[in-house]
Amino acid sequence: MSEPKKLHLTAFMRPVSLHTGAWRYPGSYADANFNLAHLKSFIQKLEAAKFDAFFMADHLAVLNMPVEALKRSHTVTSFEPFTLLAALSAVTEKIGLAATASTTYDEPYHIARRFASLDHLSNGRAAWNIVTTGNPESAKNFGLDEHVEHSERYKRAREFYDVVTGLWDSFADDAFPRDVESGIYLDPEKMHILNHKGKELKVRGPLNIARPVQGWPVIVQAGQSEPGRQLAAETAEVVFCSPKDLKAAKELYADIKGRVTAAGRDPKHLKILPAALIIIGDTVEDAKAKRLVLDSRVHYDSAIASLSIALGTDASGFDPDGPLPDDIPETNASKTSQAGVIRLAKEENLTVKQLAQRYGGYSGLAFVGTPESIADDFGIWLAEEAADGFTVVLPFLPQGLDDVTQRLVPELQRRGLFRSEYEGTTLREHLGLPRPKNQFFS
Repeated sequence: MSEPKKLHLTAFMRPVSLHTGAWRYPGSYADANFNLAHLKSFIQKLEAAKFDAFFMADHLAVLNMPVEALKRSHTVTSFEPFTLLAALSAVTEKIGLAATASTTYDEPYHIARRFASLDHLSNGRAAWNIVTTGNPESAKNFGLDEHVEHSERYKRAREFYDVVTGLWDSFADDAFPRDVESGIYLDPEKMHILNHKGKELKVRGPLNIARPVQGWPVIVQAGQSEPGRQLAAETAEVVFCSPKDLKAAKELYADIKGRVTAAGRDPKHLKILPAALIIIGDTVEDAKAKRLVLDSRVHYDSAIASLSIALGTDASGFDPDGPLPDDIPETNASKTSQAGVIRLAKEENLTVKQLAQRYGGYSGLAFVGTPESIADDFGIWLAEEAADGFTVVLPFLPQGLDDVTQRLVPELQRRGLFRSEYEGTTLREHLGLPRPKNQFFS
């Protein structure tokens, strides 16, 4: 008889909350996003609660919104993910360490080397969130005047994955005998030179670091567009996504899992973890009141800027009290994001101002209620194959984190929906994922 399914939980921690008003919520740490002592306490609480991973997004541009909005954003200063995760690896033992790294504005050798290093430093807890940078402002920080086209970004990403994983397999697991008597440190027969020459990339190799502890760091993929889903099916082991409700989540889950099977992979080896804002109260009404307070902390300057980012076009000239215009120009940023804005505006008949306020705070999937009601919902999503778990978005820090780790997690554990102890020491063990075989050495 098979073991009953359990949820996997990761915490979205860069920024420490995706809600724009989080840093202004009563009792919150205003500097939580850029304070090592706070971040250390956050990850240790998450590890004590047996979370699978601490997940860090990343962005490569500051000037992605008007300065009037930027001055109100807690994301304007954040630690570089690898530097922070290396530091946090030293004060934790088992929780996974996931970082976003762009295939659009970086090189495969850099990415392969950084993640291999993090995996060794953490004894097998690293994960790579593959992204194609959607923010057009990023291009200007990397010598380009125009953003790379959407389709071209995904072509590069697919080849980029092949190069990085090939570099991770540069050495057999036993390539380094380090025989003091003979003076042999490396067995050259167990070193592979990649010599990749593709349409987008040219990389010789080998990587100048031993094969990662996990074979490969866990592969995470974010994106729900058609090419994003296919990239996930072919490469990912965890999918970070943002369906708007249970029905949409079930459709996305079935589609991606079906693509995984079609690609010749085991669908159990890909975990789908939607992002979900979690707000907990003593009653459902109490939790809803907390959200009202949180949303009230979002300034309209930030709200309209957030709407502009989500649409991929400047919304500041739209009539605040009118509907979203029908002639929104096609974007070269995130097409999934723009489509979601347009759909939400139509479904709920929102004015531009109402839409901006929603996006200025947090417009994604949210569970707002008691530990018991949220555990009910989590159980339904797991049972109905809408998710294998969740990427928890915290509403404010530290109280929102304490509510999740000290109130929700014990309720999930009581119901048998979440682990009480880690399954092992590596992130692959937590997620029930196999260690990849080396492509070049049996």
